[in-house]
Amino acid sequence: MDHPVDFVAWADEQAAILRRLNETRVNDVDALDLERLAEDVQEMADVKRDHLRSALSRIVEHLLKLEHSPDVDLRRGWRVSVAEHRSRAETLLDDSGTLRAEVLPSMVPRAWSTGRKLAVKGLQIYGHDAVDVPADCPWTLDQILDDAFEPANRHGLV
Repeated sequence: MDHPVDFVAWADEQAAILRRLNETRVNDVDALDLERLAEDVQEMADVKRDHLRSALSRIVEHLLKLEHSPDVDLRRGWRVSVAEHRSRAETLLDDSGTLRAEVLPSMVPRAWSTGRKLAVKGLQIYGHDAVDVPADCPWTLDQILDDAFEPANRHGLV
């Protein structure tokens, strides 16, 4: 059996169908735990959403560290992490038009908040000042996902 192209949309639709079946209880479906099946199918779609939020948060975290940290030694690892998580995010977005439609309105602010908290904590652990890290995201979604985008380092590092 072929898997649908947009898994998240399919899973959302299947969960809704299972819930409607649960309400009507037609034919031999009485033996099925339709609500639990619907919850589990919905959870599969939610896992994809969580993977995307996690990738976006990690991108934000490491872009912020690249921008605000005076640490030369850790920059290579942060760049690798940004590239890796951009690739993960793009794969998830390419596989699901539903996720792409949801990203900007709901995921970016939350990913910013999470990534910012992690970046600030990481900067503080290494003894760096994190007071200039903005509360609101200054970047567009396109910048966050753009392989060529990296904010300028505030300490003049390349």
